[in-house]
Amino acid sequence: MNLDIEIEHEGWQAIAGLEELARRAAAAVLVDDARAVTLLFSDDSEIRVLNREWRGQDKPTNVLSFPSAADMALPAGEAPPLGDIILAYETVAREAAEQNKTFADHTAHLIVHGILHLLGYDHMEDTEAEEMEARERTILATLGITDPYAT
Repeated sequence: MNLDIEIEHEGWQAIAGLEELARRAAAAVLVDDARAVTLLFSDDSEIRVLNREWRGQDKPTNVLSFPSAADMALPAGEAPPLGDIILAYETVAREAAEQNKTFADHTAHLIVHGILHLLGYDHMEDTEAEEMEARERTILATLGITDPYAT
């Protein structure tokens, strides 16, 4: 796995060891996968623009995933990119507080969630959501994170 991490919003400094957390979460999903992922830790204003442009929803969201084109030309020997994931600081922090989760655990969950989207998982239909959530629970358990869907 090749992981490129960019931190654009200073609020993300609230998570001590954010880059290590991101690497552990990504590695838990991408076991033995050489593809490249870019993680952008941004804010509500940036993700709102992207959400409006790409999904037609003029509001911030917690995470967006953008898969790379399958037919992308690459230099010889370069790991193919899987895609990009963007997280919005304010929304993720607010959700963590509302759901009584730690900011770090919620962030790790959304990294896992975003990468699963890059791998083709979705949650538009109930059966898809159940499959994706089960996969998330399994992966998060390997990181010592409790079931994020437990009530």
